Amino acid sequence: MAAGCITTCTLSPHSPSSVTHTPSSVIIKSFNLKFQQNEKTATHGRYRASLIMNPESFEVGRLIGSYGFMNVTSYDTSPQLQDVGGLKFQDVREGDVQIRLYEGRVAQGPRKGTPIIFKVYPGKQIGGLEADMMASNELKSHAFLQSCSQSISKNIQILLGGFETKTGEQWLAFRNDGKYSAADYAKASSEKLSKNRAFGEQKSWNPFEEESNIKRKRFFIIKLLQGVLSGLAYMHDNERLHQSLGPSSVVLNTMVDKDAAYLVPRLRDLAFSVDIRFSSLEENAYGLSEGLWRRARSSGAYTTMEKRAFGIADDIYGAGLLFATLAFIPFCEAGIVDSLSLQRLLETTFKLDLAATREYCLADDRFLDAVKFLDSGDGAGWELLQMMLNPDFRNRPIAEAVLKHRFFAAALL
Repeated sequence: MAAGCITTCTLSPHSPSSVTHTPSSVIIKSFNLKFQQNEKTATHGRYRASLIMNPESFEVGRLIGSYGFMNVTSYDTSPQLQDVGGLKFQDVREGDVQIRLYEGRVAQGPRKGTPIIFKVYPGKQIGGLEADMMASNELKSHAFLQSCSQSISKNIQILLGGFETKTGEQWLAFRNDGKYSAADYAKASSEKLSKNRAFGEQKSWNPFEEESNIKRKRFFIIKLLQGVLSGLAYMHDNERLHQSLGPSSVVLNTMVDKDAAYLVPRLRDLAFSVDIRFSSLEENAYGLSEGLWRRARSSGAYTTMEKRAFGIADDIYGAGLLFATLAFIPFCEAGIVDSLSLQRLLETTFKLDLAATREYCLADDRFLDAVKFLDSGDGAGWELLQMMLNPDFRNRPIAEAVLKHRFFAAALL
């Protein structure tokens, strides 16, 4: 059984900061990577050994920003919402655990000079037990996924190591493959559209320029969605759920539409990831996954097989909401719609009836380009969105099936 230590350390006040540690006898926490005995000879042990757990191996740079995880805080169980499959509409709010992000680099060893992004979880005094559980779960989930096969998915963020400070903060070090998120892209694209349209009559003399811009934007979004779904398919194939999928949980190496050929989207934020191997499903009914299994039971999923199917379908639902976000916000001017208001429109106003949603949007010129995008292939986008947001979890497609849907080819014609 492999186990890794998060070592006590302090940060110097300089920038970039070097990370130093107290004697190895002072170790606050150990993350237990519970690999099976028969996995010791596989790639699991080799990758685990390559994780950098010595804080002296890192240098910390400037603060990039902070954010909170989005949590489902309540469920509407009113009788009129007891649809086929027991759909429950969610009240989504930002959680209490605030994450800080820092730039940095590997300071020594074979990976010396590798740029990294530090993800910092608060200590117990500030973040409570939940923060520790989230940090531990994220480390274990990445370590497991990065050791599942010889070929690691290019669409999942790469963990390089981590450590713990004297104050109990958990610092996870990820390879810096991009500082942008899908949320950043959607916002920037919407703001650029507003700026261009604000010029009105001062548009370029080239009548084909706007059409070319829309085609480039479509290609970028299709490439983004394909990367997200490929990463999700890899997770599901290796018995892991994401459970926090949204625009902010997708890292991008570029936000420029014309650079779409070089775009590599990567999934991050695996703090709520769930192990759905049958042995784990029988043991882990509480903790960070408690809300998921409560919703599973209320939807009629009681057996281990049903719970596993519900979990996968729940991820697909999250991917469907992400699809809707990327199908609307980049094609609308700034302030017209955001992710949460779009979710309420789909779930509360139209009860996930995508045909009715289309008729509503078609009557509003502000949504015209988004409607045209989803209309590709004789309505293939609306068809796929309806499948992914199907009220009955049993009828939602798996990630591989979504990737093969005709919409991805039709939208580029």
